[in-house]
Amino acid sequence: MSRNTRYQIPDPSVRLTDELIMHHIQPGSRVIDLGCGDGRLLARLHTELNCSVLGVEVALDNILAVINRGLPVIEADLDRGLVDVPDNSFDFAVLSQTLQQVRNPGELLLEMLRVAKRALVVVPNFGHWRVRLEVLRRGRTPVTESFPFEWHESPNVHFMSMTDFRDLMHRKGLNIVKERPIIRGRAVAQLRLANLRADSAFYLLEKQQAE
Repeated sequence: MSRNTRYQIPDPSVRLTDELIMHHIQPGSRVIDLGCGDGRLLARLHTELNCSVLGVEVALDNILAVINRGLPVIEADLDRGLVDVPDNSFDFAVLSQTLQQVRNPGELLLEMLRVAKRALVVVPNFGHWRVRLEVLRRGRTPVTESFPFEWHESPNVHFMSMTDFRDLMHRKGLNIVKERPIIRGRAVAQLRLANLRADSAFYLLEKQQAE
């Protein structure tokens, strides 16, 4: 690595992320995809798993792309919550590589589990050892391949590690059913020192059961 090169956290491939999410969704489920982009995942869920799907997106070009796929989508700003979506309308709510961009991540996660029974979330891990080394060695804010922006241009509002995410789940009373660290484009069931080594992480969440 040259002296002037900024470290970039390897982002998991789109295919890997999609496969992880689809693996945890049963055929015929009702799925809402928050920040659905151009509807790529929605189309696969609809076609391959016969799911009833709804996209949520704020960018007009993406909304038009979803409509052109013949899929339903609503325009909504995730920072304002999901006020137009009734309670328990879906089996799964999906949020992939977007949580770090919203102003109130904890509140959005609660909203996801208000409208759906379970939530599937993929987040970058800024606790990666190379990120720590970059900050220690150069005092610079690292960037990721998915969001290759300087700090003053980045859509990222929050920089979380896996440990931070677990702590947030505990404070919000949410249960982590499954955690899968992602390292070098591969999701693993167990990873020693995952918070140091994982590039990203996948989570399956649900509300804690009342005792």
